[in-house]
Amino acid sequence: MTSGVTVLVGTTKGAFLLNGGTNRGGWKVKGPFCDGWPINHVIGDPESGTIWAGGGGEWSGAGVWRSVDGGETWEVTRLTKGTLDDWAANDPETAKFLNWTPQDLPFADDFSQIWSLGYAHGTLYAGTKPARFLASRDGGKSFAHLEGLANHPSADSWNPGAAGLVLHTIVSDPDNPKKLWIGISAAGVFASEDGGMTWERRNRLSNAAACEGHDHPASPRDGETGHCVHNMMRAPGDNDLLYQQNHHGVWRSADGGLNWDNITDGLPSTFGFPIRVHPRDPDTIWTLPLNGDTEGRFPPGAAAAVWKSDDGGRTWRDKREGLPQEACFFTVLRQAMGGDTRDPAGLYFGTNSGSVFASLDEGETWQEIARHLPTVLAVEVLDRG
Repeated sequence: MTSGVTVLVGTTKGAFLLNGGTNRGGWKVKGPFCDGWPINHVIGDPESGTIWAGGGGEWSGAGVWRSVDGGETWEVTRLTKGTLDDWAANDPETAKFLNWTPQDLPFADDFSQIWSLGYAHGTLYAGTKPARFLASRDGGKSFAHLEGLANHPSADSWNPGAAGLVLHTIVSDPDNPKKLWIGISAAGVFASEDGGMTWERRNRLSNAAACEGHDHPASPRDGETGHCVHNMMRAPGDNDLLYQQNHHGVWRSADGGLNWDNITDGLPSTFGFPIRVHPRDPDTIWTLPLNGDTEGRFPPGAAAAVWKSDDGGRTWRDKREGLPQEACFFTVLRQAMGGDTRDPAGLYFGTNSGSVFASLDEGETWQEIARHLPTVLAVEVLDRG
Protein backbone atom coordinates (compact mmCIF):
# COMPACT_ATOMS: atom_id res chain seq x y z
CA MET A 1 0.00 0.00 0.00
CA THR A 2 1.18 3.52 -0.82
CA SER A 3 2.34 5.41 2.27
CA GLY A 4 2.31 9.12 2.97
CA VAL A 5 -0.08 11.70 1.58
CA THR A 6 -2.11 10.85 -1.50
CA VAL A 7 -4.35 13.48 -3.05
CA LEU A 8 -7.47 11.81 -4.46
CA VAL A 9 -8.76 13.57 -7.56
CA GLY A 10 -12.08 12.99 -9.30
CA THR A 11 -12.35 14.28 -12.87
CA THR A 12 -14.61 14.13 -15.89
CA LYS A 13 -12.37 11.36 -17.26
CA GLY A 14 -11.78 9.11 -14.28
CA ALA A 15 -9.99 9.21 -10.94
CA PHE A 16 -6.34 10.15 -10.43
CA LEU A 17 -4.00 9.68 -7.45
CA LEU A 18 -1.23 12.18 -6.64
CA ASN A 19 1.26 10.73 -4.18
CA GLY A 20 3.61 13.03 -2.30
CA GLY A 21 5.03 10.48 0.11
CA THR A 22 5.70 11.24 3.74
CA ASN A 23 7.35 14.57 2.86
CA ARG A 24 4.48 15.86 0.70
CA GLY A 25 6.79 16.44 -2.26
CA GLY A 26 7.90 14.98 -5.60
CA TRP A 27 4.26 14.48 -6.53
CA LYS A 28 3.61 11.54 -8.84
CA VAL A 29 0.40 11.32 -10.86
CA LYS A 30 -1.26 7.93 -11.43
CA GLY A 31 -4.38 7.36 -13.51
CA PRO A 32 -6.83 7.63 -15.00
CA PHE A 33 -8.74 4.93 -13.18
CA CYS A 34 -12.40 3.79 -13.13
CA ASP A 35 -12.60 3.18 -16.89
CA GLY A 36 -12.69 6.91 -17.56
CA TRP A 37 -16.08 7.37 -15.88
CA PRO A 38 -16.92 10.88 -14.70
CA ILE A 39 -15.96 10.70 -11.02
CA ASN A 40 -17.73 13.26 -8.82
CA HIS A 41 -16.08 12.31 -5.52
CA VAL A 42 -13.18 10.17 -4.26
CA ILE A 43 -12.54 9.36 -0.60
CA GLY A 44 -10.26 7.04 1.34
CA ASP A 45 -10.12 5.28 4.69
CA PRO A 46 -6.70 5.87 6.31
CA GLU A 47 -7.07 2.83 8.55
CA SER A 48 -7.58 0.24 5.80
CA GLY A 49 -6.30 2.21 2.81
CA THR A 50 -9.49 1.51 0.86
CA ILE A 51 -10.35 4.11 -1.77
CA TRP A 52 -13.86 4.68 -3.11
CA ALA A 53 -14.79 6.70 -6.21
CA GLY A 54 -18.38 7.59 -7.01
CA GLY A 55 -19.76 8.85 -10.28
CA GLY A 56 -21.19 7.69 -13.57
CA GLY A 57 -23.55 9.31 -16.00
CA GLU A 58 -26.03 8.82 -18.81
CA TRP A 59 -23.83 6.35 -20.70
CA SER A 60 -22.65 4.07 -17.87
CA GLY A 61 -25.29 4.59 -15.20
CA ALA A 62 -24.29 5.26 -11.60
CA GLY A 63 -21.83 3.30 -9.52
CA VAL A 64 -19.11 3.23 -6.86
CA TRP A 65 -15.60 2.01 -7.64
CA ARG A 66 -13.41 0.47 -4.93
CA SER A 67 -9.66 -0.18 -4.63
CA VAL A 68 -8.06 -1.99 -1.70
CA ASP A 69 -4.49 -1.91 -3.02
CA GLY A 70 -3.67 1.77 -3.39
CA GLY A 71 -5.26 2.13 -6.80
CA GLU A 72 -3.51 -0.77 -8.51
CA THR A 73 -6.80 -2.58 -9.16
CA TRP A 74 -10.43 -1.46 -9.02
CA GLU A 75 -13.86 -3.07 -8.79
CA VAL A 76 -17.15 -1.33 -9.52
CA THR A 77 -20.52 -1.77 -7.87
CA ARG A 78 -22.95 -0.67 -10.54
CA LEU A 79 -26.19 0.69 -9.13
CA THR A 80 -28.27 1.97 -12.07
CA LYS A 81 -28.33 1.30 -15.78
CA GLY A 82 -27.15 3.58 -18.56
CA THR A 83 -27.49 3.94 -22.31
CA LEU A 84 -24.89 1.23 -22.85
CA ASP A 85 -27.19 -1.31 -21.18
CA ASP A 86 -30.10 -0.46 -23.47
CA TRP A 87 -27.89 -0.65 -26.55
CA ALA A 88 -26.14 -3.87 -25.61
CA ALA A 89 -29.30 -5.62 -24.45
CA ASN A 90 -30.78 -5.19 -27.93
CA ASP A 91 -27.67 -5.81 -30.04
CA PRO A 92 -25.44 -8.87 -29.50
CA GLU A 93 -22.62 -7.33 -31.56
CA THR A 94 -22.60 -4.22 -29.38
CA ALA A 95 -22.67 -6.42 -26.27
CA LYS A 96 -19.67 -8.37 -27.54
CA PHE A 97 -17.75 -5.23 -28.48
CA LEU A 98 -18.36 -3.70 -25.05
CA ASN A 99 -17.75 -7.00 -23.20
CA TRP A 100 -21.20 -6.48 -21.68
CA THR A 101 -23.19 -9.05 -19.73
CA PRO A 102 -26.64 -8.56 -18.22
CA GLN A 103 -26.79 -7.51 -14.59
CA ASP A 104 -29.62 -7.09 -12.12
CA LEU A 105 -28.94 -3.52 -11.08
CA PRO A 106 -30.46 -2.74 -7.66
CA PHE A 107 -31.83 0.72 -8.44
CA ALA A 108 -32.80 0.31 -12.13
CA ASP A 109 -32.87 3.87 -13.48
CA ASP A 110 -33.76 5.68 -10.22
CA PHE A 111 -30.75 8.02 -10.42
CA SER A 112 -28.05 8.88 -12.93
CA GLN A 113 -24.94 9.56 -10.83
CA ILE A 114 -23.28 9.14 -7.48
CA TRP A 115 -22.48 12.70 -6.50
CA SER A 116 -20.90 12.42 -3.04
CA LEU A 117 -19.44 9.87 -0.64
CA GLY A 118 -18.84 9.77 3.10
CA TYR A 119 -17.33 7.11 5.35
CA ALA A 120 -17.85 7.01 9.10
CA HIS A 121 -18.10 4.36 11.80
CA GLY A 122 -17.85 1.51 9.28
CA THR A 123 -20.61 2.78 6.99
CA LEU A 124 -20.11 4.13 3.48
CA TYR A 125 -22.71 6.73 2.52
CA ALA A 126 -23.52 7.95 -0.98
CA GLY A 127 -25.54 10.88 -2.27
CA THR A 128 -27.06 10.79 -5.73
CA LYS A 129 -28.52 12.86 -8.55
CA PRO A 130 -31.43 13.32 -8.13
CA ALA A 131 -31.13 13.59 -4.36
CA ARG A 132 -31.31 10.22 -2.63
CA PHE A 133 -29.28 8.89 0.28
CA LEU A 134 -27.70 5.43 0.23
CA ALA A 135 -25.72 3.42 2.78
CA SER A 136 -23.39 0.43 2.51
CA ARG A 137 -22.49 -1.73 5.51
CA ASP A 138 -20.06 -3.94 3.54
CA GLY A 139 -17.51 -1.47 2.26
CA GLY A 140 -19.32 -0.52 -0.92
CA LYS A 141 -20.15 -3.97 -2.27
CA SER A 142 -23.89 -3.31 -1.89
CA PHE A 143 -26.08 -0.33 -1.00
CA ALA A 144 -29.48 0.25 0.55
CA HIS A 145 -31.70 3.28 0.05
CA LEU A 146 -32.38 5.16 3.31
CA GLU A 147 -35.89 6.27 2.48
CA GLY A 148 -36.36 8.75 5.30
CA LEU A 149 -34.88 11.58 3.25
CA ALA A 150 -36.95 10.88 0.14
CA ASN A 151 -40.05 10.80 2.34
CA HIS A 152 -39.32 14.16 3.97
CA PRO A 153 -42.46 16.35 4.00
CA SER A 154 -40.66 19.08 2.05
CA ALA A 155 -39.40 16.80 -0.75
CA ASP A 156 -42.03 17.89 -3.26
CA SER A 157 -40.86 21.50 -2.94
CA TRP A 158 -37.13 20.91 -3.58
CA ASN A 159 -35.83 22.73 -6.63
CA PRO A 160 -32.79 21.70 -8.66
CA GLY A 161 -29.72 23.90 -8.87
CA ALA A 162 -27.84 24.45 -12.11
CA ALA A 163 -26.31 20.96 -11.88
CA GLY A 164 -29.64 19.35 -11.01
CA LEU A 165 -31.11 18.20 -7.72
CA VAL A 166 -27.93 16.79 -6.22
CA LEU A 167 -27.03 15.52 -2.76
CA HIS A 168 -23.46 16.77 -2.85
CA THR A 169 -22.21 16.96 0.74
CA ILE A 170 -22.21 14.34 3.51
CA VAL A 171 -20.97 15.32 6.97
CA SER A 172 -20.64 13.00 9.96
CA ASP A 173 -19.90 13.33 13.65
CA PRO A 174 -16.64 11.47 14.45
CA ASP A 175 -17.91 10.54 17.92
CA ASN A 176 -21.57 9.77 17.25
CA PRO A 177 -22.51 7.41 14.40
CA LYS A 178 -26.14 8.52 14.58
CA LYS A 179 -25.48 12.18 13.72
CA LEU A 180 -25.31 13.19 10.06
CA TRP A 181 -25.73 16.33 7.99
CA ILE A 182 -26.21 16.61 4.25
CA GLY A 183 -26.35 19.42 1.71
CA ILE A 184 -28.73 19.39 -1.24
CA SER A 185 -28.74 21.92 -4.04
CA ALA A 186 -31.17 23.55 -3.94
CA ALA A 187 -33.02 22.34 -0.85
CA GLY A 188 -30.49 23.30 1.83
CA VAL A 189 -29.12 21.59 4.90
CA PHE A 190 -30.69 18.55 6.56
CA ALA A 191 -29.67 16.83 9.79
CA SER A 192 -30.33 13.38 11.19
CA GLU A 193 -29.94 12.21 14.78
CA ASP A 194 -30.77 8.56 14.07
CA GLY A 195 -28.33 7.45 11.39
CA GLY A 196 -30.32 8.74 8.42
CA MET A 197 -33.70 7.26 9.22
CA THR A 198 -35.37 10.65 9.76
CA TRP A 199 -34.28 14.18 8.87
CA GLU A 200 -34.81 17.74 10.02
CA ARG A 201 -34.42 20.65 7.62
CA ARG A 202 -32.01 23.24 9.09
CA ASN A 203 -31.75 26.52 7.18
CA ARG A 204 -32.97 29.05 9.76
CA LEU A 205 -31.15 32.36 10.19
CA SER A 206 -30.04 33.38 13.66
CA ASN A 207 -31.13 36.91 12.77
CA ALA A 208 -34.02 37.43 10.37
CA ALA A 209 -32.68 40.91 9.55
CA ALA A 210 -29.93 39.18 7.59
CA CYS A 211 -32.52 38.71 4.83
CA GLU A 212 -32.61 42.44 4.22
CA GLY A 213 -30.80 44.05 1.30
CA HIS A 214 -30.42 40.91 -0.79
CA ASP A 215 -32.16 40.73 -4.15
CA HIS A 216 -30.47 37.68 -5.66
CA PRO A 217 -32.83 34.73 -6.30
CA ALA A 218 -30.60 32.46 -4.16
CA SER A 219 -30.23 34.95 -1.31
CA PRO A 220 -31.68 34.52 2.20
CA ARG A 221 -35.40 35.15 2.57
CA ASP A 222 -38.30 34.29 4.84
CA GLY A 223 -35.93 33.92 7.79
CA GLU A 224 -33.78 31.25 6.13
CA THR A 225 -30.44 31.07 4.36
CA GLY A 226 -30.56 30.54 0.64
CA HIS A 227 -31.38 26.90 -0.01
CA CYS A 228 -28.68 26.46 -2.67
CA VAL A 229 -25.97 25.30 -0.28
CA HIS A 230 -22.76 24.55 -2.20
CA ASN A 231 -20.53 22.85 0.37
CA MET A 232 -20.47 22.28 4.12
CA MET A 233 -17.98 21.03 6.71
CA ARG A 234 -18.04 20.32 10.43
CA ALA A 235 -15.31 21.85 12.57
CA PRO A 236 -13.27 19.75 15.02
CA GLY A 237 -14.56 19.58 18.56
CA ASP A 238 -17.74 18.45 20.27
CA ASN A 239 -20.01 21.46 19.75
CA ASP A 240 -21.39 20.76 16.23
CA LEU A 241 -19.88 23.88 14.69
CA LEU A 242 -20.66 23.95 10.96
CA TYR A 243 -19.57 26.17 8.09
CA GLN A 244 -21.12 26.36 4.65
CA GLN A 245 -20.41 28.08 1.36
CA ASN A 246 -23.75 28.95 -0.14
CA HIS A 247 -24.69 30.15 -3.61
CA HIS A 248 -25.11 33.47 -1.81
CA GLY A 249 -22.70 33.94 1.07
CA VAL A 250 -20.65 32.06 3.64
CA TRP A 251 -22.45 30.96 6.80
CA ARG A 252 -21.58 29.67 10.26
CA SER A 253 -23.69 27.65 12.68
CA ALA A 254 -22.62 27.05 16.28
CA ASP A 255 -25.46 24.61 16.98
CA GLY A 256 -25.44 21.96 14.28
CA GLY A 257 -27.39 23.98 11.74
CA LEU A 258 -30.28 25.05 13.94
CA ASN A 259 -29.28 28.68 13.41
CA TRP A 260 -26.96 30.26 10.84
CA ASP A 261 -24.91 33.47 10.95
CA ASN A 262 -23.70 35.33 7.87
CA ILE A 263 -19.87 35.61 7.83
CA THR A 264 -19.48 36.88 4.25
CA ASP A 265 -18.38 40.42 5.18
CA GLY A 266 -14.75 40.94 4.18
CA LEU A 267 -14.86 38.56 1.21
CA PRO A 268 -14.74 39.96 -2.35
CA SER A 269 -17.98 38.26 -3.42
CA THR A 270 -20.95 36.32 -2.12
CA PHE A 271 -20.37 33.45 -4.58
CA GLY A 272 -18.08 30.43 -4.43
CA PHE A 273 -18.17 26.67 -4.10
CA PRO A 274 -15.83 25.04 -1.51
CA ILE A 275 -15.31 25.61 2.21
CA ARG A 276 -12.55 24.03 4.30
CA VAL A 277 -11.97 23.89 8.08
CA HIS A 278 -8.67 23.37 9.87
CA PRO A 279 -8.31 19.81 11.23
CA ARG A 280 -7.62 21.04 14.79
CA ASP A 281 -8.60 24.72 15.05
CA PRO A 282 -12.37 25.25 14.67
CA ASP A 283 -11.90 28.97 14.00
CA THR A 284 -9.56 28.61 11.02
CA ILE A 285 -11.33 28.26 7.67
CA TRP A 286 -10.60 28.75 3.99
CA THR A 287 -12.75 29.44 0.94
CA LEU A 288 -12.15 30.38 -2.67
CA PRO A 289 -14.52 33.13 -3.83
CA LEU A 290 -15.46 33.54 -7.49
CA ASN A 291 -16.63 36.73 -9.13
CA GLY A 292 -20.29 35.68 -9.37
CA ASP A 293 -22.66 33.11 -10.78
CA THR A 294 -23.48 35.09 -13.93
CA GLU A 295 -20.15 36.93 -14.35
CA GLY A 296 -18.06 33.97 -15.48
CA ARG A 297 -17.41 32.08 -12.25
CA PHE A 298 -13.67 32.87 -12.08
CA PRO A 299 -11.56 34.58 -9.40
CA PRO A 300 -12.34 38.29 -8.92
CA GLY A 301 -10.10 40.39 -11.11
CA ALA A 302 -8.91 37.20 -12.83
CA ALA A 303 -6.36 36.84 -10.00
CA ALA A 304 -6.57 33.70 -7.88
CA ALA A 305 -6.69 33.85 -4.09
CA VAL A 306 -7.66 31.54 -1.26
CA TRP A 307 -9.24 33.56 1.55
CA LYS A 308 -8.46 32.56 5.12
CA SER A 309 -10.01 33.42 8.46
CA ASP A 310 -8.53 32.48 11.82
CA ASP A 311 -11.37 33.94 13.89
CA GLY A 312 -14.38 31.99 12.68
CA GLY A 313 -15.18 34.29 9.78
CA ARG A 314 -15.14 37.62 11.60
CA THR A 315 -12.24 38.78 9.43
CA TRP A 316 -10.70 37.47 6.20
CA ARG A 317 -7.30 37.73 4.50
CA ASP A 318 -6.41 36.82 0.92
CA LYS A 319 -3.56 34.38 0.26
CA ARG A 320 -2.08 34.70 -3.25
CA GLU A 321 1.58 33.67 -3.17
CA GLY A 322 2.17 30.96 -5.78
CA LEU A 323 -1.25 31.38 -7.41
CA PRO A 324 -1.77 32.92 -10.88
CA GLN A 325 -2.40 36.67 -10.64
CA GLU A 326 -3.05 37.48 -14.31
CA ALA A 327 -5.57 36.12 -16.80
CA CYS A 328 -6.80 33.45 -14.37
CA PHE A 329 -10.25 32.25 -15.38
CA PHE A 330 -10.52 28.86 -13.74
CA THR A 331 -13.36 27.60 -11.54
CA VAL A 332 -12.94 25.56 -8.35
CA LEU A 333 -16.00 23.38 -7.80
CA ARG A 334 -17.80 22.47 -4.57
CA GLN A 335 -15.96 19.21 -3.75
CA ALA A 336 -12.62 20.31 -5.22
CA MET A 337 -10.85 21.46 -2.04
CA GLY A 338 -9.39 18.99 0.44
CA GLY A 339 -6.92 18.90 3.29
CA ASP A 340 -4.62 16.67 5.30
CA THR A 341 -4.28 16.52 9.09
CA ARG A 342 -0.56 17.20 9.39
CA ASP A 343 1.11 20.02 11.31
CA PRO A 344 1.18 22.42 9.59
CA ALA A 345 -1.99 21.37 7.83
CA GLY A 346 -1.89 20.89 4.07
CA LEU A 347 -4.55 22.25 1.71
CA TYR A 348 -5.23 21.17 -1.86
CA PHE A 349 -7.60 22.35 -4.58
CA GLY A 350 -8.27 21.45 -8.20
CA THR A 351 -9.51 23.54 -11.10
CA ASN A 352 -11.71 23.03 -14.12
CA SER A 353 -8.60 23.77 -16.20
CA GLY A 354 -6.95 20.61 -14.89
CA SER A 355 -4.50 21.91 -12.28
CA VAL A 356 -4.08 20.86 -8.67
CA PHE A 357 -2.53 23.35 -6.22
CA ALA A 358 -1.12 22.54 -2.78
CA SER A 359 -0.25 24.56 0.30
CA LEU A 360 1.89 22.92 2.96
CA ASP A 361 1.75 25.91 5.32
CA GLU A 362 -1.97 26.23 6.02
CA GLY A 363 -2.78 28.33 2.97
CA GLU A 364 -0.03 30.94 3.25
CA THR A 365 1.77 29.91 0.03
CA TRP A 366 0.85 27.67 -2.89
CA GLN A 367 2.44 25.49 -5.54
CA GLU A 368 1.04 23.69 -8.56
CA ILE A 369 1.53 19.94 -8.13
CA ALA A 370 -0.32 18.69 -11.24
CA ARG A 371 -1.48 20.22 -14.49
CA HIS A 372 -3.25 19.24 -17.70
CA LEU A 373 -5.62 16.83 -15.95
CA PRO A 374 -9.23 16.68 -17.14
CA THR A 375 -11.73 19.00 -15.44
CA VAL A 376 -11.30 18.44 -11.69
CA LEU A 377 -14.58 17.69 -9.90
CA ALA A 378 -13.31 16.61 -6.48
CA VAL A 379 -10.22 16.69 -4.28
CA GLU A 380 -9.79 14.76 -1.04
CA VAL A 381 -6.74 13.46 0.85
CA LEU A 382 -5.72 10.01 2.08
CA ASP A 383 -2.90 10.20 4.65
CA ARG A 384 -1.36 6.90 5.70
CA GLY A 385 1.58 8.20 7.69
